[in-house]
Amino acid sequence: MNLFVIIISSMLVSNVVLSQFLGICPFLGVSKKVGTAVGMGAAVTFVITIACMITYPIYYAILVPLKLEYLQTIAFILIIAALVQFVEMALKKFMPSLHASLGVYLPLITTNCAVLGVAINNISDGYNFIESLVCGFCTAVGFLIAITILAGIRERIEYNDVPKSFRGTPIVLVTASLMAIAFCGFAGLV
Repeated sequence: MNLFVIIISSMLVSNVVLSQFLGICPFLGVSKKVGTAVGMGAAVTFVITIACMITYPIYYAILVPLKLEYLQTIAFILIIAALVQFVEMALKKFMPSLHASLGVYLPLITTNCAVLGVAINNISDGYNFIESLVCGFCTAVGFLIAITILAGIRERIEYNDVPKSFRGTPIVLVTASLMAIAFCGFAGLV
């Protein structure tokens, strides 16, 4: 039952972008086209899941026994940076068009506070390894859901008559805020 609560909470109720406001930069920057948004969401999903898989044992097997918990943020950033480099190399080799469309936002996953925030929250929430892994994966899927929905809405907005003062970033921010309000409706699930 605890895993079910973590799954629903991570994906919908406490959505990393719409509830915790982590990872806003790629959320707003890469959500112009659905294909690019899905690619970024998949890359973030891979990085967050693997980061949670690696940071948990490093924290409990190395940092805690050596009483170096204060190095948690630095260690986690180094792990995340290495993972992002791996993802970037893989996309460049196997999906060059997606790599080109993600542009500068792909290396920015390293500094995406959502990735670091999930890894740190898993430790501070006292999750075990499986719970940490499930939380990381489901949080990333929640990011994927949110960025894909926003991209779909943004593609539709292009064909609508938007008042001049709301064109561009203002309408995107209004849309994101309405999505955040809509996702609050999931709070009753857990």
